[in-house]
Amino acid sequence: QLQLVESGGGLVQPGGSLRLSCAASGFPLKTYAIGWFRQAPGKEREEVLCISSSGGITNYVDSVEGRFTISRDNAKNTVYLQMNSLKPEDTAVYYCAATEWLCTAIVSQFGPWGQGTQVTVSS
Repeated sequence: QLQLVESGGGLVQPGGSLRLSCAASGFPLKTYAIGWFRQAPGKEREEVLCISSSGGITNYVDSVEGRFTISRDNAKNTVYLQMNSLKPEDTAVYYCAATEWLCTAIVSQFGPWGQGTQVTVSS
């Protein structure tokens, strides 16, 4: 059974960078699309970026364009979210989740989910 674990969150100053990792176990990641989501206090969970099983990338949040990138290393069973030029409004719990083959904007089609990692952008 596929399980996902996020890591790499933390406190960073505005303008700083973080790289989040989503490590999979229990099943090869290569047949799954992986989405990165975030949920800020009092807000709904939103899908940020997704990478398909073949490496196609979909960006769902305009404000991260040019700042966030998603990548995958199937040999390491890991998907990464590189976040640069971080802003206070990027503060949220970041989650990764899996869906088969292709990315989708339908959140209910994702599962399993990781436990989340907190990202706080503050001076």
